[in-house]
Amino acid sequence: MTTTATSTFGAVNKTSSNRAGITLMNDQVGHVIAETMRDKAGVTVTYLPSMIRVDADTRMDFVYDELAEALGEEAGSFTSADLEESMSTHYGRMVHEDDRTIMFANPEDAAEYLGFDLPVARPETDVPAARSSTG
Repeated sequence: MTTTATSTFGAVNKTSSNRAGITLMNDQVGHVIAETMRDKAGVTVTYLPSMIRVDADTRMDFVYDELAEALGEEAGSFTSADLEESMSTHYGRMVHEDDRTIMFANPEDAAEYLGFDLPVARPETDVPAARSSTG
């Protein structure tokens, strides 16, 4: 007998989760980063066999000097390159500053933080006309 299970896999859900997050390698540095972040407001840390998920509501700041101290390193020694070395993927909008990496759940929040004014899309005028394949 063949049965078909119902599934929502691939279903389109266009509502915002209002969350941002990263996936870290499940190694010594990944554990230290996760432990440093887990007590911050709105942050959830999930340990999986080969990775560590760090997710947050709305916004999450990875402050480099906090991470350096937790790793037993000198202030100023941890950078965005070190965070990216431990991170395999992310979702949300990532903003790198000199002293931190900030993850924003919503692009509008990241744009506001950066002082970038997002234009309002007007489909009738903003979409270029299709080119003819004959001309």
